[in-house]
Amino acid sequence: MPLILTEERADVLVPDGAELDGALSRTTHLAIGAHHDDLELMAAHGVSECFRSSERWFSGVVVTDGAGSVRGGPYASLSREELVAVRRLEQHKAAHIGEYSVMLQLAHSSQRLKDTAALEVVSDLEQVLRACSPEIVYTHNLADKHDTHVAVALCVVAACRRLPENLRPARLIGCEVWRDLDWLCDSDKVVMPVDERENLHAALLGVFDSQIASGKRYDLAAAGRRRANATFFDAQGADRHDALIWGMDLTPLLAGGSAEQLVKAHIARFESEVAARLARLSPKG
Repeated sequence: MPLILTEERADVLVPDGAELDGALSRTTHLAIGAHHDDLELMAAHGVSECFRSSERWFSGVVVTDGAGSVRGGPYASLSREELVAVRRLEQHKAAHIGEYSVMLQLAHSSQRLKDTAALEVVSDLEQVLRACSPEIVYTHNLADKHDTHVAVALCVVAACRRLPENLRPARLIGCEVWRDLDWLCDSDKVVMPVDERENLHAALLGVFDSQIASGKRYDLAAAGRRRANATFFDAQGADRHDALIWGMDLTPLLAGGSAEQLVKAHIARFESEVAARLARLSPKG
């Protein structure tokens, strides 16, 4: 079935020029983010897993249109529509550099997503998920502090639940952007090494000049966070990786249950771990 996306401005790119249905169906790793450059920030593991592979293919979905992005420096005078066009082109460039199978930009308004358009987003994502049937889906984590990110993650969960069990991804991972996941207990972390092809990841983030030149150094911040994750992961031994991304396993939600309760359970385990350590190490007597 052809994709029938709800926004007229939705954009679909197949970087290698393959036929769309085939490019969707070959997807093994799918990332669904709220904004342009979110995929490159949070789903670098998927890009690395698939880059230069003939058997694994990474595809990306950006849900919003980018109109609310920061505008500064040489981009300060752009109109909303001009900024939308720039952001779309930057995402195209990233898709070509990363050799994505398909790059979909759904062009929903960020405000409408949070207010009224969630069901439209769920419908779009359900179509994409059916067409791709990916093994792994990356999206935002549910403890992210950006409302649009959390709204997108909840839409991804809702879309996955609409699928028959045989079409659901084997793994759904919530990733770091606007809140890191260092606070998760180590046993709860999904550990994703991204120290191979650091030059590729730098190039992917570097194409988003409209943000970097506007004063948001996501490229440096992401590299620093990944290196910090690797160094501070294990206090007892030498670093096994140079760069790590943490994820929150959202897979249990595909079968049902509450997103709020899943996050509360993570917080409760963190609280218990900290309290137990304090009790164990406090001087006695």
